[in-house]
Amino acid sequence: MMVLFAVLVGCFTAWGIAADLTTPMVAGFKRIFEMSTFQASLVQLAYFGAYFLLALPAAFINQRFGYKVGLLTGLGLAAIGAFAFYPASKIMTYEAFLVALFAMAAGCSILETSANPYVIALGPESTATRRLNFAQAFNPLGTNIGVLLASTLILPKLEDNPVDLTSLSPGELHTIRAGQLGAVMGPYLGLAFLLLVIWLVIALQKSPPIREEFHSEASDGDATGESIAKVLWSRKRYRYGVIAQFFNVAAQVCCWTYIIQYVQQALDGSLKLGGYLLQVSLIVFLFSRFFMTWLIGRVRATKVLAALGILAVGLCLIAVVSPNVVGVAAIVAISFCLSLMFPTIYGVALQGLGPATKFGAAGLVMAIVGGAIMPLVQGLVIDKTTPAVSFIVPAACFAVVAAYAIYDLRAPGGSAVLATEA
Repeated sequence: MMVLFAVLVGCFTAWGIAADLTTPMVAGFKRIFEMSTFQASLVQLAYFGAYFLLALPAAFINQRFGYKVGLLTGLGLAAIGAFAFYPASKIMTYEAFLVALFAMAAGCSILETSANPYVIALGPESTATRRLNFAQAFNPLGTNIGVLLASTLILPKLEDNPVDLTSLSPGELHTIRAGQLGAVMGPYLGLAFLLLVIWLVIALQKSPPIREEFHSEASDGDATGESIAKVLWSRKRYRYGVIAQFFNVAAQVCCWTYIIQYVQQALDGSLKLGGYLLQVSLIVFLFSRFFMTWLIGRVRATKVLAALGILAVGLCLIAVVSPNVVGVAAIVAISFCLSLMFPTIYGVALQGLGPATKFGAAGLVMAIVGGAIMPLVQGLVIDKTTPAVSFIVPAACFAVVAAYAIYDLRAPGGSAVLATEA
């Protein structure tokens, strides 16, 4: 049991590495393939679009075959996608990398959908939240590792071009581009081997008896698909929560994706400097989660959510009007606000759903597609204006999050739930 739990914790770290190893690649692919920011942001569309498309299939796999099969399916598909970066680096087309990235993200979607409830099921209900919080604490560790790998192993090599690329022959340009794509490939191959090791360990472990479900007083057996859909649609707190989660993830991905371009404009900085500041943002995000867990034990969670949503809007507007060191500091500080948002929205939206909770959770996972759509919008704004002006996009997203928190505070029977890490 302890070995299995330890490997499950490794899964949380692994998909964190995958997600934020990918984030800096918007700037990276833009430089390699000499494309617009909008075209480069298709990286996020491929990654988060896979999360949207695989959420429900993952739930059916878990229901039909069990969590272990779900874990192995997700790990296997993610490993195949990560290994596919090798042929993609030889094909040397942007589309080949997007296919590999989509496959890896599809596996991570199945993995994430399976690992969270599996951790809950591996023990008594009384300690379920403690187990899940402990496992999830390792996810931001993975995100920091991912950005560190990108900042040290990928982005610096993309800038090592001492010659004018426009003066090169097609053969010389091909050689330089091959070297750059090789730098992209390396960390993903390392991730593939890590995923394969985790797959092997889980495959060799005997699954213990599963203790689930934590039933509500209502009977799950009486809940048909039609009745569940009616319950979900009738709950404004849930409907609005899905919308808020869409814009919350959208804002998070926008801020972390375009901090590199913002640093290039505001400080005349390099890709490497932008990567380091993204790393700082994620460290702020990591430690803020522990602080927020303490804070919402004393202050109602949606009060804190409302305050952080409004603060995040203000920080984005500072970044818009002050494209300098002040604006950079504001963008880094946004991660402090983000630390509470996903889990609080998740908990508030699912409150009181009873038998519909499982399907409601799937809807909230599908809302992650906001991280695929809104970066495209911000990329278009950057192409038409500047990186600084583009931060009006996450400002609008954070305004939606703040509005949801205010709605919950004013609604009858407003939620007093504490945040649980997602």
